[in-house]
Amino acid sequence: MTTTLSSARTKSKQQPRLRYSLRWIGAGLAGSMLAGIASFYGGLPIAMTLAGAGVVSAGYALAIEPRRVQLNIHELRFPNLPVGLDGLTIGQLSDLHLGHRYSLTNAHQAIEQLRSAQPEIIVLTGDLVHRRSAISHLPEVLKRLQAPLGIYAVPGNHDYWEGMPYITTILRDHNVQLLLNRHRIIERNGARLLLAGVDDHWDGRPDLKLALGGATEHDFRLLLAHCPDIADEAAAAGFDVQLSGHTHGGHVRFPGLGPLCLPRHGWRYDMGHFRVGRMQLFVSRGVGGLPLRFGCPPEVSLFRLRRVVDETGDE
Repeated sequence: MTTTLSSARTKSKQQPRLRYSLRWIGAGLAGSMLAGIASFYGGLPIAMTLAGAGVVSAGYALAIEPRRVQLNIHELRFPNLPVGLDGLTIGQLSDLHLGHRYSLTNAHQAIEQLRSAQPEIIVLTGDLVHRRSAISHLPEVLKRLQAPLGIYAVPGNHDYWEGMPYITTILRDHNVQLLLNRHRIIERNGARLLLAGVDDHWDGRPDLKLALGGATEHDFRLLLAHCPDIADEAAAAGFDVQLSGHTHGGHVRFPGLGPLCLPRHGWRYDMGHFRVGRMQLFVSRGVGGLPLRFGCPPEVSLFRLRRVVDETGDE
């Protein structure tokens, strides 16, 4: 087991940190050629029009959309959801990236939206900070979080890079339970939810078996994992739902082209709702990150779990 884990970590470190879309590269080259031809034959008016459109698009992507935090409400339906968990609400905050431009304002805006929705559980799916100096802002963000069934977190790669020991202490001081390959049993109306969290895929040591170790009797399994690409293993381990972040949706998206770029461990599942076997996966676009977004606004999510009698479980 140790050898396998070591080999997997070595292989992971040999992979590129970011993977750029070949579709986007091809579209960019083709667009540049067409713009050049149009400017050559159309003269100054066409050239100025194209330049103006580029400036407007860049301004929107750099200064407007990165600040447009959306509260998105999703119903996740399960035929095996126990009656006692029907209607359970879970709020997800992911990738705050405190330290980036707009990140602190976005975080407060997202929390305000989440507080108005009054979730019973709040989960933080990693990358709370982007710069070590921004760790000092974390307490003012965390102190505003309230949820009757608890607040839970898993780490992201940036949390390790900027100072995981400090972040761990701040989480503990603000009653946020860090699920580092651990789980908790949450009781609601006579039903028992197993809420597990795994370490970060990039610089931690994720271990699903350890996260489930010694689990008492439960009715439903929910996994928190910063990196979404652990979903195949999570589904095989019997989880019913997984909540993740990490990808930021690719930051820049366009119909037919998809995401501009995706980070390591976020290549298979980029954004939104997926089915992985019998498990449902949701990947958040995140609240913060690089202040560059187009067709991919920052988001905070509220999930409502619903029991259904059919086998489809579609949203």
